[in-house]
Amino acid sequence: MAILADYHTHTIYSRNHHGKGTVEGNVRAAYEKGLRQIAITDHGFNQKLYGIRRKDIPQLKKDIENAKEQFPMDVLLGVEANIISSRGDLDIEPEDYKDFDILLCGYHRLVKSTSAREQLGFVTKNNMCELMHHTSKRQIERNTNAYINAMRKYDIDILTHLNHVCKVNVEKVARVAKETNTLIELNGRRLGMSDDEILTCYNLGCKFVIDSDAHSPSRVGDCHFGLEAILRLRIPTDAVVNYNNLPKLKNHKQLLEEETPKRKPRAKQPKQAVNNK
Repeated sequence: MAILADYHTHTIYSRNHHGKGTVEGNVRAAYEKGLRQIAITDHGFNQKLYGIRRKDIPQLKKDIENAKEQFPMDVLLGVEANIISSRGDLDIEPEDYKDFDILLCGYHRLVKSTSAREQLGFVTKNNMCELMHHTSKRQIERNTNAYINAMRKYDIDILTHLNHVCKVNVEKVARVAKETNTLIELNGRRLGMSDDEILTCYNLGCKFVIDSDAHSPSRVGDCHFGLEAILRLRIPTDAVVNYNNLPKLKNHKQLLEEETPKRKPRAKQPKQAVNNK
């Protein structure tokens, strides 16, 4: 299968050695493997140990521009935002959209939530469920609603490693992913969904993207788990948006100007102020 883009890669901007390579290293690896597009998507701001810092974004932009001068390929700047509450809040603010070409979203451990209550009832609870290898129906419902709310509040391009750590009702999430044109990732490092759940997503009309989730340059473009799933389940390749194709992603800079006030009432700002970049 010809995967032309890898939209989920991490660099040293995912702090504390969680990401092992530079932007140039990731882009070089993508170019040498024949990819046409790559996204640098480090962990979101509320990830306590690994999250990128807002103050690092200007330098990250410079690194991307330098890499694009060296390698003739398209390099996108994005973030793997964290779901940080049962209400579907993400660790991204309206003003952050101006910096990003692509928005990924997933659940991760060790994130800072919106309140002490959410920290205990959502983040800590999910961590405990993972340790005990059991998630209650009530927690699954809470997690499912968090994903659904996130997709309806934010213009998310890709849900990363769905059902890993944070267990959900995949069918309900998939229905809203289809409704909101949100891609479901088949992760190159891990698959949180069962074969039946992947097929449910496909049968509901969802589109997939196969990414590496690389944390070092050597793993960029390594998408074997996702590829194996597609082959094993005989899912047609036209259901995979980055197979022999480059998908049309959501224009976050335009959405900042046109849609953010509607989607996030708390972010009401004068249009002139939003356009003053």
